[in-house]
Amino acid sequence: MSLLNQFYRYGMLCCLLLAMACSSKVPTASPEAARFGPAEIRKEVTESEVLRQSFVGFALYDPELGQMVVEHNADKYFVPASNTKLFTFYASHKMLGDSIAALKYVSRGDSLIFWGTGDPTFTHMDLKNTLAYDFLKNRPEKKLYYVEAPYTSTPFATNWGWDDYNYYYQPERNIFPIHGNVIKFYKEETAPFSTTPSYFKKKVVVDTAESKSNIAFVRGWRTNNITYRPRYAAEKFSTEVPFITSPEMTVTLLADTLKREVELLKAAVPQGGKIFYGLPTDTVLKRMLQVSDNLMAEQLMALCSGTLSDTLSIERAIKHVKATYLADLPDEPVWIDGSGLSSMNMFTPRSIIVLLQKLMEERPREKLFPMLANGGRPGTFRNIYKADVPFVFGKSGTLAHVHNQSGYIMTKSGKLLLYSFMNNNYKVPTSDIRNEMERIMTEVHNRY
Repeated sequence: MSLLNQFYRYGMLCCLLLAMACSSKVPTASPEAARFGPAEIRKEVTESEVLRQSFVGFALYDPELGQMVVEHNADKYFVPASNTKLFTFYASHKMLGDSIAALKYVSRGDSLIFWGTGDPTFTHMDLKNTLAYDFLKNRPEKKLYYVEAPYTSTPFATNWGWDDYNYYYQPERNIFPIHGNVIKFYKEETAPFSTTPSYFKKKVVVDTAESKSNIAFVRGWRTNNITYRPRYAAEKFSTEVPFITSPEMTVTLLADTLKREVELLKAAVPQGGKIFYGLPTDTVLKRMLQVSDNLMAEQLMALCSGTLSDTLSIERAIKHVKATYLADLPDEPVWIDGSGLSSMNMFTPRSIIVLLQKLMEERPREKLFPMLANGGRPGTFRNIYKADVPFVFGKSGTLAHVHNQSGYIMTKSGKLLLYSFMNNNYKVPTSDIRNEMERIMTEVHNRY
């Protein structure tokens, strides 16, 4: 054999051995496993069997690249439900200071005249706020007079469900909320149930008859009389029922709570009132966002309106925010209330993405993400996106046939993405929609 042929055969053998070694160490990945880009994400959204009958909107944005990764119906309007609270969050961020204005007052001789600002935290049963309570309770003046400030909004916003009046999530809006404008009924095993505020205990009538409704506490349609049906109550329970608000009810509950006489003064709000400040604004915003507190959202917009004029108006605050801070959104919001309870609210996914951009640009991540619902942590995301380290931070929104999520997602590759995933007009259980959204967004987290 010639020397040339020997070199050739030796070279071929080396190439063969090298190829075998490489193939044994690096298995060939399938195209599906190796690639999960925009086309694959779009396919997951648009070809999902679970979402096939929904009206689906989806926007995934990469702030580092400054461009959308995926858009599907991103320019179409959707009912946002509690995703509306992201807009309330931004309005409060722009218009309210570091602390909530709890009330306004003037002192005249032996009298203190005070009025409300819209603050929802007075003696709130979950936030445990007693700042304004202590201020009024310990005032040296002998007489306390409450004046009703000008207020143009209604107890229920446009298109709220009138027949939801008995449920905890739809308390009435007003100028001076007390105890979150709900009555709390609480029972520990064999002990009698307790009532907060205690004033309403005398309004409860026990009914042992069978009923078509299996609700334990039912308030009258336009009264504060409450029927208690023990047969439908658990051995231990904690439930809340909204009460009907009015200036007279405010004064009654203030007197009952403060254990001081409070008189309703039917007069104009005095000039030169001082402001008593309560809780940090971020404390209220965090509660509003993480548990999706509807009353706090509504009252925060009332507080925003108070920075514009002495007359409180949720509608005026919304109009102002749209015309100033949100005038550059790609699609003008149809924005009705602060909470998202109205099915007349309409936003587009791409406008929500712009709002999320604004929040991220104006608040450091370390101050923004803890405010939102975090995957697997207490709040509305507690049962989804569970992980040792949260990777989704956002807001959900649910009404009948509506379930949405919008927020921020961190991928395993280290990318931060903004997303808005909206589902309207479906017939399947909401849990099916929620689980499918979680599956798709988890794939984005794991593989993008």
